[in-house]
Amino acid sequence: MLFKGEKRRNIEQTDKEHLWHPLTQHQTALPPLPIKKAKGVYLWDSNGNKYIDGIASWYTAMYGHCHPKLTKAISKQAKKLDQVVFTGFTHQAATDLAEKLMQILPQNQKRLFFSDNGSTSVEVAIKMALQYHFNKGVKKETLIAFEDGFHGDTFGAMSVSGLSVYNGPFEEFFIRVERIPVPNKDNIEQVISKLQHLSETQDIAAFVYEPLIQGAAGMKMHDAALLDRVLAFCKQHTILCIADEVMTGFGKTGTHFASEQLSNQPDFICLSKALSAGMLPLALTSCTADVYEAFLSDELAKGFFHGHTYSANPLACAVASAAIDLLTSKSIQNSIRRIEKQHLQFVEELNANNKVSNARCKGVILAFELNKEMSRYGNKRNELYQFFMRQGVYLRPLGNTIYISAPYTCTTRQMNKIYDAVRAAIEL
Repeated sequence: MLFKGEKRRNIEQTDKEHLWHPLTQHQTALPPLPIKKAKGVYLWDSNGNKYIDGIASWYTAMYGHCHPKLTKAISKQAKKLDQVVFTGFTHQAATDLAEKLMQILPQNQKRLFFSDNGSTSVEVAIKMALQYHFNKGVKKETLIAFEDGFHGDTFGAMSVSGLSVYNGPFEEFFIRVERIPVPNKDNIEQVISKLQHLSETQDIAAFVYEPLIQGAAGMKMHDAALLDRVLAFCKQHTILCIADEVMTGFGKTGTHFASEQLSNQPDFICLSKALSAGMLPLALTSCTADVYEAFLSDELAKGFFHGHTYSANPLACAVASAAIDLLTSKSIQNSIRRIEKQHLQFVEELNANNKVSNARCKGVILAFELNKEMSRYGNKRNELYQFFMRQGVYLRPLGNTIYISAPYTCTTRQMNKIYDAVRAAIEL
């Protein structure tokens, strides 16, 4: 609202004076770029320049921006139920979403707990795992997590994350966590040996992991069969398994969930990001019937007393249901297969280039390292980011790691434009 005599200020002025952006050192960062609109795979800035969203806005807008089926679902829901407390009430949008999720989640997942962001979905799983043992009268207070994992910015999620660039000032406040290396063919026996030692010397409550791909660590990929061995050990020793699929969920690894590619299924799955297709904040923590039943009691205190005002927001649930319809459609599944095939061909090309290393892909996610020294958020990385923007492609390098996770709706031509920008960056 403008009062009489006032002039509308531009975005840059107000942003500079009042806004605090995530993952930003404002003393040295360039001013943020005003984005005016988005449609399909494109973002438009305030000067009319357009960019292919090569990371689907942090892996959320996997069906492109402002998809008509998604905007229609929100509009339709908004006309009948916008928001209602989810304690003591339920509603059709939540139950519709639950039914659709149960059709695509691993079969051992039976209960869904709503929250509103990926970090909190992990926080919920950690609290449930600790209370699961507490309710059974067993004291288990230690968690296991992978080195270099990332699970979010709340305290439990930070505790199991291994990237000190995010966690440094807070580490003395963390939950007790033991870290293990990501298993590979050379270290798997040592990993199992360390797990054996930890299980004998400490009371381990749960293992928290990103299945198949560690996103924030630089799209590090690991072998399903070796991860399966870790999960099998945990299950043999009553260590609950928490799969953080906030990044990997909803088709990005080629299957609906990365966990589908393993024989041993987790006790919890954490979901957000593409769950609501980048439209509205929404998260879920799914769990097994065994976990849920550990909270059933005549004792009130054995219930799970965790809640959020916007849990199961009807608008977010409605758009998530529509997103699952898109995910399971023949056209989107065909697009996932096509992009994966394109990636595999580009990986072959990259692996023949001595200026890059470790080119890899899984589903629609492709990554490689430039053979250059480059800090995670340093000047050289920032120059590379700006170079991509000048090419009309939005990518966010993680130091010298370049990765692509474009919307499923990217055409062959649009994917080739992303590849051309990458080719040009390699030659800088």
